[in-house]
Amino acid sequence: MSPAAVSFALNGRVGVSEPTRQRVLAVATEMGWRPSSAARSLSSAKADTIGLVLARDPGMLGVESFYMQFIAGIETELARRSVGLLLQVVPSLDAEMAQYEVWQASRRVDGVVCTDLRVDDPRVGLLSQPGAMPAVLVGDASLTGGLTNVWTDDATATRKLVQHLWSQGHRRFVRVAGPPEYGHTRIRDDAIREEAHRLGAEVTIAPTDYSPDQGARATRNMLEVTGQRPTAFVYDNDVMALAGLSVAHSLGVRVPEDISIVAWDDSPLCEAAYPQLTAMSHDVTGFGRHVTKRLFDVLEGQVGGSFLDSTPQLRLRGTSGPVER
Repeated sequence: MSPAAVSFALNGRVGVSEPTRQRVLAVATEMGWRPSSAARSLSSAKADTIGLVLARDPGMLGVESFYMQFIAGIETELARRSVGLLLQVVPSLDAEMAQYEVWQASRRVDGVVCTDLRVDDPRVGLLSQPGAMPAVLVGDASLTGGLTNVWTDDATATRKLVQHLWSQGHRRFVRVAGPPEYGHTRIRDDAIREEAHRLGAEVTIAPTDYSPDQGARATRNMLEVTGQRPTAFVYDNDVMALAGLSVAHSLGVRVPEDISIVAWDDSPLCEAAYPQLTAMSHDVTGFGRHVTKRLFDVLEGQVGGSFLDSTPQLRLRGTSGPVER
C-alpha cells in the first residue's frame, strides 16, 4: 500500500475502505507500532501537551491534598485525548510568568491552566495579549479580566457556613485563612466578614501560608487569649484544620463541645481524623476535569466564558456542633 493510504487508515480519514482500514490497524498492532508524538507535532503544529505552572513551595505540594486531586482530574481528561501534562513548580509569580514566555516562544505546550489567581494578577494581562497562549483561569470572573474561567462559589458557601454555625449558637468566629494576596482568600474573607456583621457575630481572620505549622500557631494564639474564647474555627484547607484539632487536644479544649472546627475541600484526611472533620466539600478531581474540558473548548476555537463548577457544600461530621451553655 502507499504511505498515503496507510496514513489515511491510521488516522481515521476518508480515502480507504473499512476492510482495508481494519487490515492496516491489525498489522500495526502486530508490529507494535505507535505514533510518534514529535512527528505528529511537526505535521500538525501541535504539541499535544498542556502546561500547568505552580508558584508554590514544593514541600507544600506533598502536604496539601488539593493539588494532587486537581491534577488527577486534569490527567483523567488528558488521558482520554492522548495529551500530556507538563507540570512546572517555580518559586515565584515572576518565575511563572517567565515560564509562560518560554513556552510561548518554543510552542512547548498548546495551552495552559492558570491557578492561584491574585488580586490584580499580572498573568491576566500577559495571557490577554494578542497571540498569547490559549488559557483557562481557575478563579472567580472578577479576577480574570474576561478570559475563560472556571470557578467555585466560595462566597455563597462561606455565607451558608456562617449561617449554620450561627444557628448552632456560635457568636465568635476565627477564620484561619490562606495567603491574603490570593483572590479566593479575599473572597472568603469578605464573605465571612459581611455575613458575621449582618448577624451581629464577631470574626477574626488569621492569614497563613497554608502550612500545618502556621495553622497550629494561629489556633494556639486564639485559644490562649484571655477573655471570651472563640467557639468556631474555619480553616482554608484540611491540613491546617488537622493541626488545629491537635492543638485543641493538647490544650484540653474539647471538640466539638468547646469549639467547632470546619475544614475546606474535604479530602480523605477529613474522614481519617478523630473525630472526623466537618468540611466544606466539593469534588476537586471533577473540578480538574471541568477546567481541562474548558481548555480544550478554547483550543478548538469555541467562545469562552465564565463557568461555575460548584458551590461547596457543608458536610457535618464530628468536629462541629451546638455551643454548650
